[in-house]
Amino acid sequence: MNEKKGFFGKLVAGLQKTRDNIIAGVDSIFSGFSAIDEEFYEEIEEILIMGDLGIQTTMSIVEDLKKKVKEQGIKDPSECKQLLMDSIREQMDLGENAYEFENRKSVLLIIGVNGVGKTTSVGKLAGQMKDDGKKVIVAAADTFRAAAIEQLTEWARRAGVDIIAQQEGSDPAAVVFDAVAAAKSRQADVLICDTAGRLHNKKNLMEELKKINRIIDKEYPDAYRETLVVLDGTTGQNALVQAKQFMEVADITGIILTKLDGTAKGGIAVAIQSELGIPVKYIGVGEKIDDLQKFNANEFVNALFHADEKVEA
Repeated sequence: MNEKKGFFGKLVAGLQKTRDNIIAGVDSIFSGFSAIDEEFYEEIEEILIMGDLGIQTTMSIVEDLKKKVKEQGIKDPSECKQLLMDSIREQMDLGENAYEFENRKSVLLIIGVNGVGKTTSVGKLAGQMKDDGKKVIVAAADTFRAAAIEQLTEWARRAGVDIIAQQEGSDPAAVVFDAVAAAKSRQADVLICDTAGRLHNKKNLMEELKKINRIIDKEYPDAYRETLVVLDGTTGQNALVQAKQFMEVADITGIILTKLDGTAKGGIAVAIQSELGIPVKYIGVGEKIDDLQKFNANEFVNALFHADEKVEA
């Protein structure tokens, strides 16, 4: 529980800028308005949009808030805060946030553009799964960037996991082919593939991912599959746009949202989940290996509103 508390503390600290952006404004509305009227709702809308929850998500939240206020006959604006928290939480609830890959022999494909923390996320996940007692292999299939191969090699060394790599510029699918063979022969529980994410050249990326997927389907048909896209939380609405673009080229099963500790745009976690219907599975609030953690909507909303951690997932 201590460790969980520790991460909750980091999450509270990490969402400081977002909270200053959203909550200070929300609190002043709740205390500044004496009646719940159209202007009251408009002010809430404006603040949520500023916090990068996005227009569509904000409208859904405010509509839901209006409905609850009406149903419960609430007249005092100060009573709306809990309702607002509940509405945001519901926007993020996509049912079971599945981590099925932890229980099966699985292959994780991690995609994302340069600079979002993709290779670092692969390293952190590998380290955490190894600590959980799993046999992990990582594949350096982002072969277009020499630094990515070096970086992943260093993470693999730190985490104490095997790495399958070739030279810069080699065929990513060939790396994955070798990695699948290694995963089978070494009885690995999880194979994590660091793949490229050159969105400016979508057609090539799509072909590359198709080729990789074909190899895994053919050589490792019984492996459970997960495709996670890494997005940089500091880019706000641009992260949402990027997620949509990746959805066009791959069957995305989840999001890793990094760098939430350096941004006032943390509301993007709500927008992604609400608008795209893809669960945010991991969030990063720092550089250390345990600063990447499973996402929990209750904790996130509580940290955002600085509420006590009273809602257990």
